[in-house]
Amino acid sequence: MTTRILRTLLLVAAIASPALAQQPLKVVGTIPDFVDLARQVGGEHIEATSIAVGYQDPHYVDPKPSFVVKLNQADVLIQVGLDLEVGWLPPLLNQSRNARVQRGGAGWIDASEGIELLQRPTRPLSRAEGDIHVFGNPHYWLDPVNGKIIAAHIARVFSELRPEWAQVFAENLSLFESELDTALERWLAKTAPYRGRRVIAYHNAWPYFERRFGIEIAGFIEPKPGIPPTPRDLVRVISLMRQAQIGTLIHTVYHNDNPSRFVAEKANAEVITLATSVHGAEDVDDYFELFDYNLDLLLASFQRARSGSD
Repeated sequence: MTTRILRTLLLVAAIASPALAQQPLKVVGTIPDFVDLARQVGGEHIEATSIAVGYQDPHYVDPKPSFVVKLNQADVLIQVGLDLEVGWLPPLLNQSRNARVQRGGAGWIDASEGIELLQRPTRPLSRAEGDIHVFGNPHYWLDPVNGKIIAAHIARVFSELRPEWAQVFAENLSLFESELDTALERWLAKTAPYRGRRVIAYHNAWPYFERRFGIEIAGFIEPKPGIPPTPRDLVRVISLMRQAQIGTLIHTVYHNDNPSRFVAEKANAEVITLATSVHGAEDVDDYFELFDYNLDLLLASFQRARSGSD
């Protein structure tokens, strides 16, 4: 039997085999970061799509009929949890009528599981205190170490749903973890000279990023999360930046940048708009590029501030 004939017979057998002919897992992520992590783990064995886009505030997503269709057809849903999507995801799930991706279903993933959560309130809260999350700050994917935890969770569920591909998922996970460890070593080396550097942020989206890379967010333009600043709030931040000689203000793409730019101008500082998610800026096409992009912008701002003070 020739090699060509043998290969043909093996191909026919693979197509006929239910296990080998298993359809790719259909995966929906509420944010594009989870879609990229799913692709890192699943490779060619998944088809993944996101509901929110990278430049969109994931707290506020307009429900669309197409999202219901995606969820109805999904084998896996990966959500942020911690009530970040509470305003829009539950009705979409209810309409999807897909038991696989409902809470507790075989394909339901709350990516916050296993994460050391920051800023968990220790007392009862009211809506007057702003958009406070009672379970902790939900922007945990902005620490790459948490990305490893999320990816491992994804790999576990993928393997349960497609055990015939479990070895592939495990190998992909191991490769991703190794690449992320290497990248993290590089990122930490780049940021080491600037540990303790103080910045101002518009919105409280950065505590995990702040902790991992050693910067200090000295204050926020928003007086409370989700509440637009008043002129008095802007004066307060300008005074703080002048007194502390803070030269960098971190902005997020989905917030109005007029307050940030006004404050920066009055405080002789600069605004940098960082990406909170994959596809949140041009050329931020995966989880690695998200940190490359943000750290490059941040460190360049620190260097300009230092050269300007020389």
